[in-house]
Amino acid sequence: MSGRTTSLDSVDGASSTPADDSVATASRTVADRAAQVRYRRAVSFLAMTLVMPGSAQLVAGNARVGRWAIRLWAVLWLSLVAVVGITLASPHTGLRMFTNPDDLLVLMIVLTVVGLGWAALFIDAWRIARPMDLLRQHRSATAVVHLAMAFTVASVLLYGAHMVGAQRGMIMAMFGGDTVAGSTGGRYNVLILGGDSGTDRWGLRTDSMTIASIDAQTGQTVLIGVPRNMMNFKFPRGSKLAKAWPNGYNCSTCELNSLATYAGDHRAMFAHEKNPGVEATIEGIEGVTGLKISYWAMINMPAFSDLVNAVGGVKINVRQPIAIGRTGQILGYIQPGYRTLKGDDLLWYVRSRATSDDYSRMARQKCVMNAMLQQISPATVIEHFSQIASASASLLQTDIPSSEIDRFASLALKSKAQKIATVSLVPPLVNTSRPDETVIHNAIFAALHPDQAKPSQKAPSRPTGYTGISEGSFGTMAKGYVANHTSDLGSSC
Repeated sequence: MSGRTTSLDSVDGASSTPADDSVATASRTVADRAAQVRYRRAVSFLAMTLVMPGSAQLVAGNARVGRWAIRLWAVLWLSLVAVVGITLASPHTGLRMFTNPDDLLVLMIVLTVVGLGWAALFIDAWRIARPMDLLRQHRSATAVVHLAMAFTVASVLLYGAHMVGAQRGMIMAMFGGDTVAGSTGGRYNVLILGGDSGTDRWGLRTDSMTIASIDAQTGQTVLIGVPRNMMNFKFPRGSKLAKAWPNGYNCSTCELNSLATYAGDHRAMFAHEKNPGVEATIEGIEGVTGLKISYWAMINMPAFSDLVNAVGGVKINVRQPIAIGRTGQILGYIQPGYRTLKGDDLLWYVRSRATSDDYSRMARQKCVMNAMLQQISPATVIEHFSQIASASASLLQTDIPSSEIDRFASLALKSKAQKIATVSLVPPLVNTSRPDETVIHNAIFAALHPDQAKPSQKAPSRPTGYTGISEGSFGTMAKGYVANHTSDLGSSC
């Protein structure tokens, strides 16, 4: 019996071991192949969702959801192609689309919905891949990749929505005008005011006043500088201040930049105006220049340094040391040379007069305007958009309606390729205490219409080899600073 048992045991052992191993191997092979198939299926759903959101659901999930997702995807691509085509064919129209608050709101909503919806499709694609049927390592790998893709697309598109929202908020905060003004004589005259901010002082102390007269077709620009200490000038007929000052603004302390304060002290006179100080200043400047102001823009000078930092600084040819500080309290100097000035340094460059005069400062301000126009490109704006949007929130206030942003953006792009002319109503051309209206009007006409001007009216040019520099600008107070009166601002800085 024992031998028989041994024989049976031997037979059983001999017959079961090879067969069982073969079956086990075959089973493992089939199982491995099945696992690979399930893994490739999960990866395919990931790729399908990346290339065409909704296709995975159409194949193996909720077909209705898949069809709607694919239709939306197709509409988005067609819309993108249409927008690119329109922008290439008509840049003006393209700018309008990307500066209109309503269009930006729609774009922000679309980016948010697409971002969240696409992320949800990635997660659903992992669900319909049956992760519990996958091997552990496959399940972990696909889970990580699907979640990473969901997070990535959601983050990118939601950040895009945030950027669009920031642009929309900036536009709505800065461009609050509700009246579209047409051009006058084929030109838009935009009054640019530079002032200090602070409690009850936003716009009430105008340090600089410049009219940017822009050709409505070509973008050709003339900067007309108006000194803040202009006195004894008349106001336009029929204006509020003309009724109060029929013989002109002629008191002992009546300087042009005091009009904002005057309006604040006589609020009843400007009861229906949103910005009495600005309106009073406009009446004064229209009286001085004889020009009709189309729009105004107030630059908050302290916030100006934030904008300069946001774009990485502005390159300026500093011709002489520029004092940092006030008279008797000089803290240092901006040294000569080609320098990229940022923040406070550029602010001191455009405002310093501790060792100079108002008219030299006006010349330097025009040089900075020209430098910023030439150096800040659309690519720079895109690269630093978030910082610019943050800085701009408190930088600018204007009555230009948001619907006109595209128009002025187009004109600004055109003006970059042209020379900027300047004329400033300062000595020796104009006696700021007793301004001659005829001289002022002739000088402005010559700057705006150089082809019609008499030789004696045209802007003086800097002679070849001229080295006369005073207060950081070509020229002197007695002879005039070249940047204040030139047909080519770029070569005068």
